Amino acid sequence: MRRRTMMLAGATALVAMPASLQAAQVPSAALQAWVDAFKSRDPRRIVALYAQDAVFWGTTAKTIATTPESIWAYFRDGAQWPWTRVTVNVQHERTYGDTAIVSGAYTFADVRDGVASNIRPARFTFVFRRDGERWLIVDHHSSRVPES
Repeated sequence: MRRRTMMLAGATALVAMPASLQAAQVPSAALQAWVDAFKSRDPRRIVALYAQDAVFWGTTAKTIATTPESIWAYFRDGAQWPWTRVTVNVQHERTYGDTAIVSGAYTFADVRDGVASNIRPARFTFVFRRDGERWLIVDHHSSRVPES
């Protein structure tokens, strides 16, 4: 009962906030910014979404990236695959003050002339930290979904 009361109080407070503050409360917009940056295949745009102290375990990475340079190294060759796209299929968002966690499933695919091929389902967890009006990625883990 106490948890439900706290949840209702939080929801009431969110509805009472001005729209500009509500927008700052939505890490799903930060996830969408990552999807858009990934689709651009521009490593500068992608890496700009990560905090300086971010940790990243990429879907195909053999090691964990713990510096901006190592995150850059993971994404630097993206332009070689301009047809690779990502689509978020399921996401679960939880916000705890200035920290938010978004976990779910996404699919990577090569899309040419509107036709998807080489479809690769994966799962993800993003941890965001609010920095002013922006949510920066501080932890990102992505792994392939095991084949059945």
